[in-house]
Amino acid sequence: REIVAEAAQASTHVQTTRIEVNGYTDNSAAHPGPRGEKYNMGLSMRRADSVKAELIRDGVPANAIDIHGYGEAHPLVPTGPDTREPQNRRVEIILH
Repeated sequence: REIVAEAAQASTHVQTTRIEVNGYTDNSAAHPGPRGEKYNMGLSMRRADSVKAELIRDGVPANAIDIHGYGEAHPLVPTGPDTREPQNRRVEIILH
């Protein structure tokens, strides 16, 4: 919550034209294979959407925010298959 509030405040103090919110997951899933990948893709979108909602509550105009879900792609920490990694379960906020 504190980090999201800082990003919202920063967007009003710098020349920001767009805020990109990208959600990610680790590669662990209740269902292996394509079904698990599909679930993780949806989960990454829900994470990004939650941060977008928080940014809006903090005063950022909704039309200035683009969200993306990347699921298991682009892990912060490379792991083996079906591995829980908290650092890969994240949302990145990028000010443009």
